[in-house]
Amino acid sequence: MSEKVGLAGNINVPMRQASTASAKSDDAVPTSDPSDTSSLLAERLQAWKHAVGYLEDYVSATEKVEKAHAKEYEKVLKTIQNPLKEGHHFDQSLGGIAGMFENMRQNTQGIINSHLETEKNLKGSVLPILDRLHKEIKNKSKELSSGAVKGAKEVDKVRNTTQKHIELLGQQTASHESSGGRINANDDPYVVQRQVYHRLNKQVLEENNNRHDLIAVQNNFVQFEAHVIEVIQQAMMTFNQFVGGQAAKDQELLADMLGAVQAVPPNFEWAMFAERSQSILIDPNSSDRTVDGINFPNQNHKSTKPLIEGTLERKSRNKLSMSGYSTGYYVVTPSKYLHEFKDNDNFRKDPTPEMSIYLPDATIGAPSNEKFNVKGKDVSKGLSSKLSGSSEVAFKAHTAADAAKWFEVIRAVAGAAPAGAMGSEPSSPVSPVEKRVVSQPPTYVENGASGKPAAIQTSGVTSGETVASPSTATPVSARPVGDKF
Repeated sequence: MSEKVGLAGNINVPMRQASTASAKSDDAVPTSDPSDTSSLLAERLQAWKHAVGYLEDYVSATEKVEKAHAKEYEKVLKTIQNPLKEGHHFDQSLGGIAGMFENMRQNTQGIINSHLETEKNLKGSVLPILDRLHKEIKNKSKELSSGAVKGAKEVDKVRNTTQKHIELLGQQTASHESSGGRINANDDPYVVQRQVYHRLNKQVLEENNNRHDLIAVQNNFVQFEAHVIEVIQQAMMTFNQFVGGQAAKDQELLADMLGAVQAVPPNFEWAMFAERSQSILIDPNSSDRTVDGINFPNQNHKSTKPLIEGTLERKSRNKLSMSGYSTGYYVVTPSKYLHEFKDNDNFRKDPTPEMSIYLPDATIGAPSNEKFNVKGKDVSKGLSSKLSGSSEVAFKAHTAADAAKWFEVIRAVAGAAPAGAMGSEPSSPVSPVEKRVVSQPPTYVENGASGKPAAIQTSGVTSGETVASPSTATPVSARPVGDKF
């Protein structure tokens, strides 16, 4: 025992020494928090609850996506809902393009239904599984709170009580030393120590009970977590069954669409269209049209038939012309015109006359062998008609008979012929006798009996025959070409 000298003199003051019991005070009341284990287990349950909550959110979001997909596919269906424009061009039976679109409508509606069905199944089958699991975890947390967590609080409470009596024992033992053993009965360290044992025993009981509870909880956690995982697996299996099945159904429907269009023969639509429209489409086996096989109104009207036509050689009497004879195609028409053409081709170019002489206003010389002359004004629209004015045109036929034939037709159309033209040779072949007939272009009766214009009088004038002058023609005396009228 140490002594401490006080100011009043030598006084023996006992110093507090750690007894065996007080030395074990740290072990008697552990410094660890009795709620550490229960708190850790409670936190773990919270983690499981959040994990299940994530799955619920995922399934809910997928369910909303399925509903949204159904709405979007409804928009897709509307793009082919209306009948096809010009749909009558497509065969309406199965196996064609119209049938393909009908197949697309049905399968697209099937995709819509599959998304709606998946949404319904997720909401009615998968989410309830996770919701029940969520509630089980919450109930487990409540059990932990009412059991192990509450026991940890009791342990903490009795530990505090034990710690207070241990501290009280320390105070009483110190007082016992300082007071020389004189102390109240209730403060007797012996009594206090027994009280410490009493409370320590109660503490140990609570600690052991709490420990046993925590061990039971821990053991139960193994089974509970296995149950949680099994339920999650069940939920995900159901989820995959609906969502994966819906994806497989969509794939099947899309494959059916593809099969429908691949089954259409390449020539199906055209063959059916050609059969329906055979009265309008062109028969490829029919022959091409030809001009010779075409008929049109007034095609054979008598005014369209030439009185005489053929090739003649022509030489201009224009002194400035240095060219010889040139061959042309000439025709005398019932309209009393002598037309000149380059040739008799109606197709290569538009057959516009190179020269047109109105024969009643012309003078015709008697033929000399194969030659004969016509003097008149070119009334065509060509440039030559504007430059030449009235001129004498010398013609040469192939034979004298041809020349006579041309002369007779022209004389008949003109309305007069030179006296003795066909009975004697002219005095000069170069200057044959001319006949001048003054008349007007043909006139038509404005309204006939039928209300239509009357035709030109051309009876008695035919091609290839000698034609007598019409009775209405008034001959004029013949003069030599060089004479003046």
